[in-house]
Amino acid sequence: MKNASPKIVKFKSLSDIAVRFRSDLKDLDFVLLYAYNGTGKTRLSMEFKNRGKKDGAKGDTLYFNAYTEDLFHWDNDLEHDADRVLKINAESNFFNGFRELALEDKIFEYLQRYATFNFKIDYEEWEISFSKEIPNPAHRPGNDEPETIVQNNIKVSRGEENIFVWCIFLAICELVIDGAESYDWVKYIYIDDPISSLDDNNAIAVASDLSKLLQKGVGKVNVVISSHHHLFFNVICNELKKRKNKRYFLHKNGADGYTLRATDETPFFHHVALLSELKGLLPKDNQTIHDVQIKTYHFNMLRSIMEKTATFFGYDDFSSCIHGVDDEVLYARALNLLSHGKYSIYEPVEMGDDTKNLFIKILDAFLKKYEFELPEIITDEDKAAQK
Repeated sequence: MKNASPKIVKFKSLSDIAVRFRSDLKDLDFVLLYAYNGTGKTRLSMEFKNRGKKDGAKGDTLYFNAYTEDLFHWDNDLEHDADRVLKINAESNFFNGFRELALEDKIFEYLQRYATFNFKIDYEEWEISFSKEIPNPAHRPGNDEPETIVQNNIKVSRGEENIFVWCIFLAICELVIDGAESYDWVKYIYIDDPISSLDDNNAIAVASDLSKLLQKGVGKVNVVISSHHHLFFNVICNELKKRKNKRYFLHKNGADGYTLRATDETPFFHHVALLSELKGLLPKDNQTIHDVQIKTYHFNMLRSIMEKTATFFGYDDFSSCIHGVDDEVLYARALNLLSHGKYSIYEPVEMGDDTKNLFIKILDAFLKKYEFELPEIITDEDKAAQK
């Protein structure tokens, strides 16, 4: 299965890539970027934003990235441990329309899709308090006590906080698209990795909701979306395929800058790139199975690739892509089981040697059956340069 070699362009700096994206968006609605963590996606989003502040301009980019979360910080009420609130950095342009436009309803419309807590914004103190319904320990069948009670001034989890900030961003995007005067300075929206700890179902929901919202802004605002999350990225690409867009794969080229690979003519290139990464896990001639650094989450990655391959060939199930092993049905069951564990790329767990052997046999047989032309995405020299 040979893939046409996509055009690769070298760049000395992320600033140069930001210039390229701004040039692309003169003729396009969307630029979609796939890149691994640690490549420089967040720094690229800031370079793009800073380009809009040249020559004393106040800026033209509404962005969401790791720095967006820094616009909020907790006051944990250390003295009384009772009134915990999330403080807002009101000096940021991000909050230009908060007081005048009262965003609670818009934020809650998004929040209720992903979470079960409530919130209240104090525009005088620029702080947010949270509450949640919890089971009432005093309730018993037949008594008059309510089944639930409201717990006020709670500190939500880190994941819930991230979702809340994301919903604020979606509400602001809606204002931008609707032409709110407070956000008339926005010409570009740049979104970098809204996904950090969501499961696959929520990743799909977030990608779908985002795509539907941004398509309402076509012709009003131009958008860059970058991600390392292959499922999120794939949904975004599918949802926006009828819009004018450009898709890229970004790679840090050791000490020599960066390469940008156009992937518009190579469907599922990011999955092929992922497969190239998995191939690099196979043991070398001088390695024992114990030396191979295979983590549990790699099963999730392999299953995802097989599912896309099965879809490409019109198979009903990914198990149809398992070939050349002793018991194909047994191996399919094993892969199905092992890819459904709570395996996170952020909390990697190394496999035992028996499980590593299973992974290697499935992957090696898959590579022999489906002859993908795998690009040299990350060489040993690149890995050393990135450490």
